[in-house]
Amino acid sequence: MTELLPGAHVPVPPGPLTLVVRWSCGSVLDASAVLVGPNGKVRTDADLVFYNQPEAEGGAVRHQGGGPGRQSLLVRPEQLPASVERVVLAATLDGGSFGDVRELAMELHDAGGAVAAVFPVRTAGKETLMLLGEVYRRQGAWRLRALGQGYDTGLAGLAADFGVAVDEELPAGAVAPAADPVSLRKEIVRVNLAKRGAAGVRARVALVLDRSGSMRPLYNGGTVGRLVERMAPVAAVVDDDSSLDAWIFADRCARLPTLTIPGLADWIERNVYIRSGQRQLPELPGGRSRVPDHLVDVFGGNNEPEVIRDILAYYAERPGDPVLVLFFSDGGVNRSRQIQDLLTEAATQPLFWQFIGLGRSEYGILERFDTLPGRVVDNAGFFQVDDFDQVTDAELYDRLLSEFPQWLTEARRLGIVRRP
Repeated sequence: MTELLPGAHVPVPPGPLTLVVRWSCGSVLDASAVLVGPNGKVRTDADLVFYNQPEAEGGAVRHQGGGPGRQSLLVRPEQLPASVERVVLAATLDGGSFGDVRELAMELHDAGGAVAAVFPVRTAGKETLMLLGEVYRRQGAWRLRALGQGYDTGLAGLAADFGVAVDEELPAGAVAPAADPVSLRKEIVRVNLAKRGAAGVRARVALVLDRSGSMRPLYNGGTVGRLVERMAPVAAVVDDDSSLDAWIFADRCARLPTLTIPGLADWIERNVYIRSGQRQLPELPGGRSRVPDHLVDVFGGNNEPEVIRDILAYYAERPGDPVLVLFFSDGGVNRSRQIQDLLTEAATQPLFWQFIGLGRSEYGILERFDTLPGRVVDNAGFFQVDDFDQVTDAELYDRLLSEFPQWLTEARRLGIVRRP
């Protein structure tokens, strides 16, 4: 058995290889692999192998799972096409950092199960991603190189470094395609919060959807469904029970059923689309028979004050963690004074209002939140996207979470939000 140092490389034995990641129990690790082409990137998103996508190239690389302190991946080099130059083995953490992981090592097992090489990995600091090693082609033969490189970007960083797209356009209502964007999006949210000093923050999340008549193209085109898919991972990261509260509004408003990741597709189907042969916005007056009871009266223009009042009343009756309100609208805001008065009064409550404009419309008071006077703390933000489907996950979450951590710090200082 050969013991490797970082950068060292050895020939691999013939036949199937098993790469084992082992560590002392107490931490929760996930092993993954990336099939890399000549340009240093994946060929497709299917080249990322991890717990939710357990194999690539018909089983040439396969995640074999494991138990406490051990996970393994099977690699069959002879079955890999010429377009794959190397297979990179990585480990990520479900909470904490590799500085807390003890006795981390990568082992190379031959076809008979014998240990051919071992690489004790030194860890320290705040890494949440470790590149352990790579099986690579060299002059027609395969070799194993020890890496031991750590980063603080988790699974999302691994995907980004090797060109895995985590925000490709999804069919309306679809979740968990091959590369499982939910898991990757959760990692992007975690990384974003961590870089703002808000790692591990706990908050309830409320989603507010404009259902006025001008929103019809965004519903019919699937944008609203995809929007919901991209908001659910935010709640999955910061909410204690990973759930998302939701409202929909037009002239009137309605509270929607609570949303969780396992029921995401069905929730979108029931509350955004109606099964009627072709996905479309539930019919407005004249076709109400196909509209769920809780949506029957929600149609027409924009009445933001009503839904704001309903949200404030709902959380006033349910004290707990602070609330991040994600409020989507395509504009046509015409009750600016009422909105201003409500948010000024609500500044003493543990809610932060993040408004997102969908398109190139007039947003009235929403565009003036940063200079809105009379509030004890800046409790609202606004940004506008011209084409929601063209915004990457990294950019979207960066803008979505840019002001919330600042508000949370100030709200804690003022006693609006209880510590920690």
